[in-house]
Amino acid sequence: MADKKTENVVWHNTSVNREARMRVLGQKSAVLWFTGLSGSGKSTIANALEIRLNQAGKLSYLLDGDNVRLGLSADLGFSEADRKENNRRVAHVARLLWDANVVTLVSFITPFREERDFTRKLIGNDFLEIFVDTPIAVCETRDPKGLYVKARKGEIAQFTGISSPYEPPLAPELTLHSDKESVDESVDRLMAFLKERGYL
Repeated sequence: MADKKTENVVWHNTSVNREARMRVLGQKSAVLWFTGLSGSGKSTIANALEIRLNQAGKLSYLLDGDNVRLGLSADLGFSEADRKENNRRVAHVARLLWDANVVTLVSFITPFREERDFTRKLIGNDFLEIFVDTPIAVCETRDPKGLYVKARKGEIAQFTGISSPYEPPLAPELTLHSDKESVDESVDRLMAFLKERGYL
């Protein structure tokens, strides 16, 4: 049975489609979904990758978790339900950017596999799960915003890795280890991966 909010809403196929945009831009879009603990290096690596893509003449856009929460999801808190809604919104924004043929980088903790699987189904084969696998002890030493300290004191509820679980990917397209490789090395691996997959 259709949701009352959407029963009279129908997806409108526009005359200019993704294939037409591919011809104009001379590139093929993908959604690189960077997942990992807070402080794992997701945003740093994604930002460095976007610089490299820009230098290569590729149109890209980085959706960062904090930036999204300051605007699109400013009405949401950090309960499990709100975090799922936050990820749902970002998944749909990522799909729109993908349809516009923009190489889309998403830096989100995304702690639950269910949320990442939802996005994979939404986008399809161009959804590339990038697991930034960094030990929590290393993440805590980086902690520029002092979030782990507050979480350890019980000042932040539902904090991933401390008071809320993180479910690591079972079969990510690529795993990065920011505690063992430099940012440049991670970006080199990502660029080689994108080239191998036919995106560059």
